[in-house]
Amino acid sequence: MPQILDTALDAVGHTPLIRLDKIAKANDLKCNLLAKVEFFSAGGSVKDRIAKAMVIAAEKEGRLIPGKSVVIEPTSGNTGIGLALACAIKGYSVIITLPNKMSLEKEALLRALGAEVIRTPTEAAWDSPESHIGVAERLQRAIPYAVILDQYSNVNNPLAHELTTGPEIIEAVVSTPSTSEHPSSGKVDVLVAGAGTGGTVTGIARAIKKTHNKDCIVVGVDPKGSVLAGSGSNSPSDNVPYTVEGIGYDFVPDVLNFEDIDQWMKTGDDESYAAVQQIMRKEGLLVGGSSGSALSGALRWLQSDAGQQIANTEGLNVVVLFADGIRNYMSKPWFLQIALEAEPSPMAGVISGILGKDKTTNGSVKPAETPASPSAAEKKPSATPALSDTAARSASPQIVSH
Repeated sequence: MPQILDTALDAVGHTPLIRLDKIAKANDLKCNLLAKVEFFSAGGSVKDRIAKAMVIAAEKEGRLIPGKSVVIEPTSGNTGIGLALACAIKGYSVIITLPNKMSLEKEALLRALGAEVIRTPTEAAWDSPESHIGVAERLQRAIPYAVILDQYSNVNNPLAHELTTGPEIIEAVVSTPSTSEHPSSGKVDVLVAGAGTGGTVTGIARAIKKTHNKDCIVVGVDPKGSVLAGSGSNSPSDNVPYTVEGIGYDFVPDVLNFEDIDQWMKTGDDESYAAVQQIMRKEGLLVGGSSGSALSGALRWLQSDAGQQIANTEGLNVVVLFADGIRNYMSKPWFLQIALEAEPSPMAGVISGILGKDKTTNGSVKPAETPASPSAAEKKPSATPALSDTAARSASPQIVSH
């Protein structure tokens, strides 16, 4: 039954599990392909959960003192947004250190929530004084009552997912009856999730394997250029920096437990962004780049020797974690390219025929040119991306069908 919530923190989590039937059909999958869609959370990402958990735990432990404490956090952005949201409600000052490659939208949202933001060189190694971690540590030493909650080592990171995200996935799968249209094993058979700090995939895996299905196959997704896949001691798989945000690192965070992950898939930027477009166009879900990585990794694993039996078995449930939404990336070149520079749709030709106009390369229409008309380049509208927010909550724990 709908209730009035006391604060936005009560709207953290409780996100839906949604069928990806069109994508499954397009890839000839017989299994159920399901997405845990985290942009429905109050702050817009899966990281809201750990931000809330870390703040509440620190208050109980006496590490955060109302009216005195300053929260500092090195982050790729989403954890910072979750912390800024929590601290705005609870009254703590917040300082976020953020690598330069992270989006302008993330910085804008952080500042809108009252946080101070310091940008750091993307190329700085994690243990460099100039890195987002190094700068955060320097500030913590100099500012009285400053606390780094440290998502990379804080046990409440994976614990938040073990206690909330994992159980939500399990409840949705178990509560959704098997039908002739959508047969179901009644279990989470495969989990696929990107790894950044590793807390998300570790925590969800523990919840599923400990309390629900010990035989669940957990697939971690790591971008090419990151060292997380495998033992973490390997060299980056390519030397070109990846642009997908929120996953991958040049060190192994303490909260990532390799024993909880059965297999790894490496993904590239291009396939990740192509998958984002597929998710948007086929399923209507406005996700960010790491969600594309997760889907791309899932599809390639299902096509591999290891995953083909799962892919070809009706009723098995493959859950893919979609970490955040497109809100934080709308000024990024990769998004503007897939949004504004895509090939014209068939409908663009229909419109042109009706209105007697020619179509431009991005599917819009313009008047047929005369010698006196400006060039197409001069007439092409400039792209001015706007920031938008998404906030909705699942009304039931069942799997949602499109």
